[in-house]
Amino acid sequence: MVRTRSESSLVRRLSEDGSGRRPDDLVVEEPLSVLLDDIQISSTMRTPGHDFELAAGFCHTEGVLDGAPIVGIRYCGTGRPADSDFNVVSVDTDGKAPAPTPRLGSTSSSCGLCGAEAIGELTERLQVLAEYEPWSTQMLLSLPGRAETHQDLYTATGATHSAAAFTRDGEMLVLREDIGRHNAVDKVIGRLLMDSQLPATDLALFVSGRASFEMVQKAWAAGFTALVAVSGPSSLAVATAKQAGMTVIGFARGSNGTLYSPTEAL
Repeated sequence: MVRTRSESSLVRRLSEDGSGRRPDDLVVEEPLSVLLDDIQISSTMRTPGHDFELAAGFCHTEGVLDGAPIVGIRYCGTGRPADSDFNVVSVDTDGKAPAPTPRLGSTSSSCGLCGAEAIGELTERLQVLAEYEPWSTQMLLSLPGRAETHQDLYTATGATHSAAAFTRDGEMLVLREDIGRHNAVDKVIGRLLMDSQLPATDLALFVSGRASFEMVQKAWAAGFTALVAVSGPSSLAVATAKQAGMTVIGFARGSNGTLYSPTEAL
């Protein structure tokens, strides 16, 4: 089923030349509850579309699968999927995943997690990335331009983030858009997981916003060895990237950018 990702609204355009009424496309934002083996583990605000990928990616980056394979993903609710407006997704492992601990509260479309305890839990279970062939910085700097022409929802609304996975040759394997940065990344990771392409050892992750801790943590959990962002990183993101051994470039615009990790390349 194809969900509506944008809606048209009549607005008044303001400019130096005066104002006028016109239709405008607005990105859709709706809640999504994620269940693991019928136990709710999260509720987030997201842009509908690729919901199964979002749920699978979230379960992977949160570590709640603990290596258990996903045997099925479905829309569900108290009755038919339509009864919950297709806003509930259940990930099924036949009970092979550990009993999940729900994340407290709801997450917004702007950030995914809060709390030092949650941060520690997400990184302590991850291993340092295995040694990998150095990335071409020229190729990494080209990723924003390669992704730009595929950001259809952003072109229509100007209100979404995007994430994409690229090969070393600059081939884009998958791009996803969402009102939430973390959701866009989870959708990409979920797609790779469902296609048996994780760990993404030889892939680079592009994100259209800043390189926050959560972007680095999710990339690390999926096995990406490089992360490219069009905006800057946080201090915690850089520290986490160095801990992981991940290549991170921020402020990637045109042929310019800033290399924050690995330290030996600085």
